[in-house]
Amino acid sequence: MKELELKQNIRPIILKLGGSIITRKEKPLTPNRRAIKRLAKEISQAEIDNLILVHGGGSFGHPIAKEYKVTEGFKDKSQLIGFSKTSHAMTMLNKIVVEALVSKNVPAVTVRPSSFIVTKHGRIEKADWNIVAKLLELGFTPVLYGDAVLDSTLGFTILSGDQLVAELAIRFDAERIIIGVDVDGLYTADPKIDGSAKLMRNVNLEQLEKLKDKIKKSKFIDVTGGMLGKVNELTRVVERGIPILIVNGLKPNKIYKALRNERVVGTLITR
Repeated sequence: MKELELKQNIRPIILKLGGSIITRKEKPLTPNRRAIKRLAKEISQAEIDNLILVHGGGSFGHPIAKEYKVTEGFKDKSQLIGFSKTSHAMTMLNKIVVEALVSKNVPAVTVRPSSFIVTKHGRIEKADWNIVAKLLELGFTPVLYGDAVLDSTLGFTILSGDQLVAELAIRFDAERIIIGVDVDGLYTADPKIDGSAKLMRNVNLEQLEKLKDKIKKSKFIDVTGGMLGKVNELTRVVERGIPILIVNGLKPNKIYKALRNERVVGTLITR
């Protein structure tokens, strides 16, 4: 299929809402409804025309995917129901997110990754990006998410929201990326366990590479690699000159300010 060219003036902003802010990660299949409602309101008030939204799985996708080893690919028939359960859980979470957005007059439309993406060894191999491009051109807000997808070598696997964000940013030459997590940004150590950890306000590509060694994986179940997975995926975006801002999505108005390009506490990653 011929690649659809986006109009020259459309350079989308990509917003990633991590599973740690839209779900209660310590309780399986539990949405953080208060946070989702507030975030939908902030997105609506920011009035961004060219927005792509990607959300994580948190306590919906990750525990089931881990239990059935979906990420590792098809090994036996007992995993089939695990793939189905993971897929279903993510559609449930997506429904809650999209309903909240639509209730605030954001023209959000679900774009289910498993319906148009096939991976190879866990990396995107084939995808029809025309769907996302057309929605953007018409003024919709496409909403994608980490998903259980078919894989040409493994049979199936998990496609992370972070890989999706990176691919979308490169494919559509994004203006910038905003990532909402449950901390204020990147730290010199894990701020949840180390009181002396300092927030890094500005990080360049060289510093990002050094930081990879320090970043510890999340203490909660995360089949896509937690913060380390994020940094690995986003390095290739920063190399293209697309800036990334990491902010605390659990704190009111942080996402709103980030979308409006106003000053906000967080970590800005640039080349």
